[in-house]
Amino acid sequence: MKKILLCIFFLCPALAVLACPVCEKQQPEILRGITHGAGPGSNWDYVIVWSAVVIVVVTLFFSVKWLIRPGERSQTHIKRFILDIE
Repeated sequence: MKKILLCIFFLCPALAVLACPVCEKQQPEILRGITHGAGPGSNWDYVIVWSAVVIVVVTLFFSVKWLIRPGERSQTHIKRFILDIE
């Protein structure tokens, strides 16, 4: 846990140096100093990005959950064919 917090602590300040001064003026206040290029074209861009973020977070959650505890208990499950080879 300490390693994760240290990584976040040291990587977050690095985000502030990613955008150049010209790009900062074109960005909305919430994205200023983070990204290059023109800002979002409309509010739909925010909806699309946040929808993608939600999908990625949910997918990551279930991937880790099912990797740690798959939940198949049946003796006829396909994994038993591989695990029970003797």
